Amino acid sequence: MGGAKELEMSSLFSRFAQGQQNLSKSFDRLLPIDCQVDGNRDFLDHWIEPHLKYGSVVYDVGGGKNPVIGLGAKHRLGLRLIGLDVDQDELTASPPGVYDERICADITQYHGQANADLVVCQALLEHVRDSQAAITAIASILKPGGTALIFLPSRNAVFARINLLLPQRLKRKILHTVFPSTLRDQGFPAYYDHCTPADFRRLAASSGLAVEVCKVYFRSSYFTFFFPLHFVWRIWMLIFRLFKGEQAAETFSLALRKI
Repeated sequence: MGGAKELEMSSLFSRFAQGQQNLSKSFDRLLPIDCQVDGNRDFLDHWIEPHLKYGSVVYDVGGGKNPVIGLGAKHRLGLRLIGLDVDQDELTASPPGVYDERICADITQYHGQANADLVVCQALLEHVRDSQAAITAIASILKPGGTALIFLPSRNAVFARINLLLPQRLKRKILHTVFPSTLRDQGFPAYYDHCTPADFRRLAASSGLAVEVCKVYFRSSYFTFFFPLHFVWRIWMLIFRLFKGEQAAETFSLALRKI
């Protein structure tokens, strides 16, 4: 009996959240176009493919069981794909044959062999305690002239500030309740060490990496489940952006070239 009641409550909440998300999306269409771009989706859809050259050696840092490059692209372009992750279980759970080599290592303590044409690092560096060490390690993986493509959330985003304040267990419970689809892939501890566009420009320069492109995004979906909260956050974001520019970004992407 209790299980049926819980199931009914869960269904009611899901319908309520879906309705709120629809309202939030409708409101977002009234905002400037550049406030409607999902940074993570833009990174996956438009940043990686143009940098894939035939026969390249590519490191996926932090991809674990979800590599950003699939078997199709790997075989079509004759890529050598190397997965580097701190969790061996994550690497083991990756699709069969996608990685030519699996390296279980903490990126903040790793020293590469300068053999990569491309390093891709998507939504990982907010989870490390020492971003400078991680960027230095990424530079050590790259050949001279090689490129690193990095996507990460900004420390200045409201959701990041809340994330830093709440206990880990409570954060996971809220995230997985509101967004059940995140149960498998999200909820890891986040530290946001120096995770702002200005700080990462400085970290890159100190590791011998030139910033070729830095693109900032002003959209996230964390508050869409409750439209009044989403509305207030959006107004705050517009005001914050007016005064702080790119430092007000929710997320950002970087293309870094090893000098």
